[in-house]
Amino acid sequence: MVQEDYPRRFMIKNICCIGAGYVGGPTMSVIADRCPHLNINVVDLNKKRIEAWNSKDLTKLPIFEPGLDEVVGNTRGKNLFFSTNVGESIKKADMVFISVNTPTKSRGIGSGEASDLRWVESCARDVAKYAEGHTIVIEKSTLPVKTAATIKSILNSVKNSFKDTEKSFAVLSNPEFLAEGTAISDLENPDRVLIGGEDQDAIEALANIYKSWIVDEKIIRTNLWSSELSKLAANAFLAQRVSSINSLSAFCEETGANIDEVSKAIGLDKRIGDKFLKAGPGFGGSCFKKDILNLVYLSRSLGLDEVADYWESVLQINNWQQKRIYKKIVSTLFGNISNKQIGILGFAFKSNTNDFRESPAISICRDLLEEGAILKIHDPKVEAKDIEKALENEFSDIDNCNNKKGRDQCGYFVVEKEIEKTFYDSHAVVILTEWEEYKIIDWENFTKNMIAPSWIFDTRNVIDQSDFKSNNCNIWKIGNGIKN
Repeated sequence: MVQEDYPRRFMIKNICCIGAGYVGGPTMSVIADRCPHLNINVVDLNKKRIEAWNSKDLTKLPIFEPGLDEVVGNTRGKNLFFSTNVGESIKKADMVFISVNTPTKSRGIGSGEASDLRWVESCARDVAKYAEGHTIVIEKSTLPVKTAATIKSILNSVKNSFKDTEKSFAVLSNPEFLAEGTAISDLENPDRVLIGGEDQDAIEALANIYKSWIVDEKIIRTNLWSSELSKLAANAFLAQRVSSINSLSAFCEETGANIDEVSKAIGLDKRIGDKFLKAGPGFGGSCFKKDILNLVYLSRSLGLDEVADYWESVLQINNWQQKRIYKKIVSTLFGNISNKQIGILGFAFKSNTNDFRESPAISICRDLLEEGAILKIHDPKVEAKDIEKALENEFSDIDNCNNKKGRDQCGYFVVEKEIEKTFYDSHAVVILTEWEEYKIIDWENFTKNMIAPSWIFDTRNVIDQSDFKSNNCNIWKIGNGIKN
């Protein structure tokens, strides 16, 4: 695509993306696929991650996302490259995307709420050091409002310290609105593309790239601050819907209503819509909790305590839902799960991803283990080492468990490769992720291997109760208070 209408300094040929994670890798892969005239270098200091992106076996990519392997296969080695050569890639780039992790701070001012921007600052300093000529710098990570001002300050300060008059920068905000599990389709056919900035030429240079496959009507231009806030606001609104429907699921269980029927009824209202109205064990992933905490922190720092309290309540309901499910399992199993085997189906925070960050399964499993349960965990995409890492290994070593607490007081877990093994000698099986594999389980045969009276706890409503044929097993479905 010829970029005819832009100044020569905005003729983009080379792009560098710093960060090869869940956002940077898929986003750059799709841009490379749709813009073969661009050369794109994705860089990361994590050597193992880069090796995985360069694996000849496309099933070994570090991220599982439907369609990602095909896009990478089409572009890698042609105009898409993965490396650890950060400085060299920045030096060649006309445009640099910053797509690094911005976790919640674990200590210091704002601990537990504010975003940790150390890697963003490090990226800005690298760009200022290595960039040549004019460079467009783009925030892709989810960042607090006014972070662009920090990036601009660092870029200009470092540039001035080198007294390099040949360097100049334009800073843009281009937040991602991707849902894990559908990221490739979201990139190929987005609801909107948001670009915030002050330099109109830079904005149009980025818009021109997206117009290779996206109509201009979907590209929204705003100022920097509106763009940054829009990302936080979008995630906060989506999380709010999840907490709202989950609060009603408990109400349904107590009154005899059915949450799926309620969701359908309210979702047909065009003012509300049917998205994010599926009851479950709570939201997870890397963004919702982090972004709401950030919004809470920013609100309090601005003296907006009532606003902070409102958004904080969304997180409180989410945590409450996870605790509610754990307590329901314990109370149903006669108030005692010590030494009882419980199968866990699903560890990812949602289906079609191997991402387990902030997954409700982590909290629920930890609580069950604290009660002394023996968990048999299955997930088709989350690796055993990642499950062990999420549960901090303290429950995976049986000998250590015996020495630490005594056998009767300590639970432990194993990771199963086969779904059927989670049922063997189990008192209960808990569905925590809505994988397609779990919707077609042979319940009648699998449940025969459980210890009666056995239970299936369906926290995702994946089981069609009319098809559930098992005389020796009970079923509990979230938000289902209708007695059959």
